[in-house]
Amino acid sequence: MFHKILIANRGEIAIRIIRVCREMGIQTVAVYSEADKDALHTQLADEAICIGPAASKDSYLNMERILSATIASHAEAIHPGFGFLSENSKFVEMCQKCHVAFIGPSADLIQKMGNKSEARKTMIEAGIPVVPGTKEPVHEAQEALEKAKEIGFPVMIKASSGGGGKGMRVSESEEDFMDNFNMAQSESVNAFADDTMYLERYVQRPRHVEVQIMADKFGNVVHLGERDCSIQRRHQKMIEESPCCAISEELRQKMGETAVRAAKAVGYENAGTIEFLLDKSGEFFFMEMNTRIQVEHPVTEWVSGVDLIKEQIRVAAGMPLSVSQDEIQITGHAIECRINAEDADRHFMPCPGTIENIHIPGGNGVRVDTAVYNGYTIPPYYDSMIMKIIVHDRDRKSAIDKMISTLGELVIEGVKTNIDFQYELLNNEDFQSGDITTHFIPEHYEDME
Repeated sequence: MFHKILIANRGEIAIRIIRVCREMGIQTVAVYSEADKDALHTQLADEAICIGPAASKDSYLNMERILSATIASHAEAIHPGFGFLSENSKFVEMCQKCHVAFIGPSADLIQKMGNKSEARKTMIEAGIPVVPGTKEPVHEAQEALEKAKEIGFPVMIKASSGGGGKGMRVSESEEDFMDNFNMAQSESVNAFADDTMYLERYVQRPRHVEVQIMADKFGNVVHLGERDCSIQRRHQKMIEESPCCAISEELRQKMGETAVRAAKAVGYENAGTIEFLLDKSGEFFFMEMNTRIQVEHPVTEWVSGVDLIKEQIRVAAGMPLSVSQDEIQITGHAIECRINAEDADRHFMPCPGTIENIHIPGGNGVRVDTAVYNGYTIPPYYDSMIMKIIVHDRDRKSAIDKMISTLGELVIEGVKTNIDFQYELLNNEDFQSGDITTHFIPEHYEDME
């Protein structure tokens, strides 16, 4: 087992990893930008090293500085969390050259599955159902238009290196295709320095259902149930829950087995998520694979009883999975709300600033993952998510009631947040009945889009 791990991240996920390492008797090294000198993760880690100015490109995305900090601190491994360098195959290769373990899949796997168009091609060859679309990536708008005509409108235009909703556009017809393609490609270049795009048939009013998998170096792969992540705004998830209330036990088993088969097809290792689109008929299609731990992993941990961060570290250290498929039992229902420092009345504009007063709720079945505290100043340079509230109860209705109660107790003063909007979503009759799709927010809250 590792003796010391460097955490190449910030915020609540860095805190989450530090706490797991403490449980496992592993020392931790935090890295931080100049803007994060007072951040909680720098205080809780055994060591903290400044790696540059506030801008991500000069700090949390600076591979050389992170590796220098790793070597200087004698850490044997790096946990990337999510975002930043977590799906950067070049960084994984650099870790390997420096004889530093990367807690995640190999560079080849990240390259194969992290590139969305390459992942589609791989899944098609493995016999996994995918949304009809291009098998090969496209770069030119005119070429893409001809492909779109073959697929049939409407089509989804996606960046091959995309994530977080960037580089995505829906084209309804030939008339709007070129503008949408050029905008999506421009976003991709700006966000990922990659102009590679691909196209998919646009599935009308689907659910976004993803399956968590875990794989070790010995060929063992398990799935830990599914998460329904359909409540999204502009492709950014807001509420996630497990299990999905819209699928039967038979379909649940089929999706889980398909996810395991997809992971085995590429020889996958460590934590990963197979994302599917589920249509009204119960037909599901592979959408993409995330080759990292995800923001919403706590809902899976709660219903499965498996600590995914701990499992990631064990697997990266060469140990086998601690659980087999028949030992994994999904119990109860878990819901997560992402609390962001943003103004819902001003198109969810980020609202950095100083937290003047905070009261964090608790109680049976309530978990709060956060890195903020009284007097903490939220910097303007990073993602606006400041907290995750996760609840667990015996069934979906009880979990919804518990989340509503929990949000009612949460107090954050000094900055605007999306708490009220989350509260409104949870009280929506259609949400409570389970009548949700990825179009839920634009259909119910058009003025919020």
